[in-house]
Amino acid sequence: MDDDRPDVVLTGLLFYDLVLTGLGKPPTPGEEIWTDGMGCGPGGIANLAVAASRFGLSTSLATVFGDDFYGEYCRDVLDGQEGIDLSLSRTADGWNTPVTVSLAHGHDRALVTHGQVPPYSQDALMGDPPDARTALVHLEAEPREWLAKAAANGTRIYADVGWDPTRRWSSDLLDQLSLCHAFLPNETEAMAYTRTDSAVAALGTLSELVPVAVVTRGGEGAVAVDQTTGEYVDVPAVDVDVLDPTGAGDVFGASFVAASLGGWPLQERLRFAVLAAGLSVRHHGGALAAPGWYGVHRWWRSLEDPGLRRAYGFLADRLPADPGPPLPHAPVTPP
Repeated sequence: MDDDRPDVVLTGLLFYDLVLTGLGKPPTPGEEIWTDGMGCGPGGIANLAVAASRFGLSTSLATVFGDDFYGEYCRDVLDGQEGIDLSLSRTADGWNTPVTVSLAHGHDRALVTHGQVPPYSQDALMGDPPDARTALVHLEAEPREWLAKAAANGTRIYADVGWDPTRRWSSDLLDQLSLCHAFLPNETEAMAYTRTDSAVAALGTLSELVPVAVVTRGGEGAVAVDQTTGEYVDVPAVDVDVLDPTGAGDVFGASFVAASLGGWPLQERLRFAVLAAGLSVRHHGGALAAPGWYGVHRWWRSLEDPGLRRAYGFLADRLPADPGPPLPHAPVTPP
């Protein structure tokens, strides 16, 4: 029987991102630095939404747009260009879309953001959440009511978590994992919340709390356990030239969901997500850097390394026959 539910539903704060690359070195007070490149586009929750949509997943996004240039631009990109369902989203009169300036340097970036709390909460936007196959969720200290409703409807929850500015890393947040099918933190977050000293140790603790646990390790790849199948996997990162790492974790999460909905084995799911995240850091910004099927197909067709050809041989059977047209990336100045 056909499943006409959305593949993915998600909600969160949207930003307009301005990304500066090629700094040479971090700026210091009183200093002016000229950069080699610049890109702009939707950010925040848009990173996950665009990454999912570019892998052909029907994606429904509940967010708030400001009634300003930035909000109008982001809405046009997400709806008109990326084909994301925005029927759950709202435009707030008199509220400005948050703006983030990302200073990309080396394999990391620093962020400076201007914005205010949106006038509509996640629970107000979602209400009684629509039935969906999956939800991509960013867990916060205060549980959201819509999350329990979605889980009760049979929606599989794939969750991540962010940096705790209080540095308390309260383990109470992990209580929300009882609602989740999968949890995908990075190693810093995973170790902090589990009070462990390695990604593998953190994974062991998390695997007792959620069916599928994944810990990402940036340039070292990722490790994962699927308790439903008994699989344990440790995969390395793909060596790429890093332009901007903004949103790579979001691309990882959306790619993992896409592969999971395809019923792939854990080894393939993890390698695919690591690859997609790696391909995204070669472009400006998080949302419009997502590679989609076209980007993965292009990488596979050009791949000559025999080791990678073996490791990613499963792509020969997984890639769609038609990966679609080239994808637009963030508007940039020439490097």
